[in-house]
Amino acid sequence: MTETRARRPGRSVTTLADVAAAAGVSTATVSRVMNRVPTVNPDLAFRVEAIARQMGYQFNAAARTLATGRTGAVALIISEADLSQPYSFTSAPLHGVLSAVARHDLQIVILLSGSPQQESHLLEYLGRTGVDGAMVILEDEISHLPELLRDAGVPVVYLGRPLGNAEAQSYVDVDNVGGARLATEALIEAGRSRIAILAGNDRLTAARDRLDGWRSSLAEHGLDAHRIARGAFSPAGGSDTMTRLLAAYPDIDGVFVSSDYMGSGALQVLAAAGRRVPHDVSVVSYDDSVLAEVANPPLSSVHQPLELMGEQMVDALASLMATSGTAVVQRVLPSTLTRRDSL
Repeated sequence: MTETRARRPGRSVTTLADVAAAAGVSTATVSRVMNRVPTVNPDLAFRVEAIARQMGYQFNAAARTLATGRTGAVALIISEADLSQPYSFTSAPLHGVLSAVARHDLQIVILLSGSPQQESHLLEYLGRTGVDGAMVILEDEISHLPELLRDAGVPVVYLGRPLGNAEAQSYVDVDNVGGARLATEALIEAGRSRIAILAGNDRLTAARDRLDGWRSSLAEHGLDAHRIARGAFSPAGGSDTMTRLLAAYPDIDGVFVSSDYMGSGALQVLAAAGRRVPHDVSVVSYDDSVLAEVANPPLSSVHQPLELMGEQMVDALASLMATSGTAVVQRVLPSTLTRRDSL
């Protein structure tokens, strides 16, 4: 058990030297612990921090900023349009982000994007080095941000693989090709052969990858892959694409819907057209969100571990910040299929 030493009479503030004396280490070591220098032994850091807390040491964050050039703050950039949705796509990864920033002892600043004015503001904010790094939850409305943030001056990690020059970008993603193949194989196993896809806009790699996975699975089974309708990842996008799909291909008996948001709108159109799910048409969606659970009927859906992806996005950014952002971190998580009543 470590015995902490009492402060000298007449002193009201615990100093770095006090903590060092109590811990039996140098003041330089305590300074490295308090400044979160990554080379410090984790067990030693834990012990020194515990002693500092016990002694009531007040860490000076401003001093750390001066000493390290870091603020301990990171930015999370999200689409303003997504926040207006009843079931925000951002909510699940945000839970993971908040959990991980606490674990890394970071503060988070949320920046909205979607309009030229907002983008100008966030670029100015990042340019003033108000944060040590940035994370972006990529969605259709802000799919162009990787180009804008190329010279941001801080490390950036994306949730979702960016379009163009992806090999030079850091990101956390899910296996969208593999997930689409899982969905299509499930439809084929259900006895469906005239299988269509409601595809997303190709500004997102997720939409492109899911289309590629659908095509490759059908090709392996010798099935046609021409029943395609594209639209936005939204309920209105699902309604519009399903309406166009039924008009062009009324014989479909299976549909892979590229997002649960689209799926909710697509089911309404199928019901209005008298097409029973799954009796007449089997449907598999993507995301495995609450929208899939509350749909009528509940949607079979490919699961994205969005909360875990949010956590890993922070972990990746912390790793980049520890190495001055010179490396590239790319993580792709596996996808799984959750079966419900639409198959």
